[in-house]
Amino acid sequence: MGATGHDRTGLLILAAGKGTRMRSQLPKVLHRAGGRSLLGHVLAAAAAAGIPAADIAVVVGYGKDTIQAALAAAGAGAVTLVVQEPQLGTGHAVQSAAAWWRPYARVLVVHGDMPLLSAATLTGLAAQQQSRGCAGVLATATPSTPRAYGRIVRDPRRPECVMGIVEERVATPQQRLIRELNAGFYCFETQALALALSQLGTDNPHKEYYLTDTVAILARRGKAVEALALADERECLGVNDRFELAQLDQFLRRRKADELLHAGVSIELPDTVVIDPEVTVGADTTLESGVHLLGATRIGEGCRIRAHSVVENAVVADGAVIGPFARLREGAEIGAAAHIGNFVEVKKSRIGSGSKANHLAYLGDATVGAGANIGAGTITCNYDGVNKHPTTIGAQAFIGSNSTLVAPVEIGDGAYIAAGSVITDAVAADALALGRARQVAKPGWAAKRRAERKKP
Repeated sequence: MGATGHDRTGLLILAAGKGTRMRSQLPKVLHRAGGRSLLGHVLAAAAAAGIPAADIAVVVGYGKDTIQAALAAAGAGAVTLVVQEPQLGTGHAVQSAAAWWRPYARVLVVHGDMPLLSAATLTGLAAQQQSRGCAGVLATATPSTPRAYGRIVRDPRRPECVMGIVEERVATPQQRLIRELNAGFYCFETQALALALSQLGTDNPHKEYYLTDTVAILARRGKAVEALALADERECLGVNDRFELAQLDQFLRRRKADELLHAGVSIELPDTVVIDPEVTVGADTTLESGVHLLGATRIGEGCRIRAHSVVENAVVADGAVIGPFARLREGAEIGAAAHIGNFVEVKKSRIGSGSKANHLAYLGDATVGAGANIGAGTITCNYDGVNKHPTTIGAQAFIGSNSTLVAPVEIGDGAYIAAGSVITDAVAADALALGRARQVAKPGWAAKRRAERKKP
């Protein structure tokens, strides 16, 4: 957000609930949709809005150790964790973090299970509160179909201000006709927030402290709370159960596919592909049906990723062809115009430009030079049960079908490996290596065996 000193903006993410309807031991905010956890989507929006991790706190309760471990694994260790114990509602969650947010001029409050939150909404809320000097700003949506969300009650004397939020279950029939709904994202001036929280009560069906009640409290004290209409009503969609999680996953996946289509990527049957949010794909690349591009995968221009291939945290250079039914694992780097064919698996290996492994091979911890040919059934035996070992295959080398390369081993440039060989020693450039038993033929053996089996 760019603010410094006493004009800083903090972001508080509410993530203490278990999510009972998810029917899971995993905290709800760690369930995944569209290639990230729900909490991960919110943190990504914060990063896009320019909010540093040091200005973010997450209120946790159920599964707090699991959430902390997930944040550390994602490189978000600078985020502050605040424990809410017991969990007595959203207002109580914000109260639990008061010591953290009081030094800020304003604090954004959002829910950790709403993955469609945008950076524009975060910056818009903070900018409106700062420019208007109001006690708070809340995001609202006016969806085309009704939802069981809190209704926004405007001040008839000052229509720009909100008098209160009425929850669906206690709203009157007339209030239920209000189409403007509370989206669940807020920005409060911190002194005003502290005042409102001090007056919260539990006069509601769940006997909890509701953050939404702070709006009416501030309005009664003559402090203005304004509204910011969401540019996209879908931002307010949260997750309550696995069905809603699946719907959001489908939406996020299709949104990523559409983004690539608009960027010049051809996708056959876009609803069948799975593409994570950090994946990049170059123009004029074609993705066939059933392709999975996961993690931080980077695909170059003019490539073809054929049907049902899985590419995870890998790099594919321009003009390469992958699949069908190929698997590129963590650390795979495929050179320009290289071919990785059906049922070929590549892990932590660099495949040179123009090289080919067209079918039924495993290349792990390997370096393959340009223009090499890897025959069907070839495997690099990279693991001895304790450690991983490298295999080096030189440029223009030819590895015959069903070869077993026992690492550590080096095959020189232009060398040939005869089909069916087990290679345990280095092979010099331009040499031919054979590592198989000599064939022995025994004429008439089969006929003799059949005759013996017929004897009584």
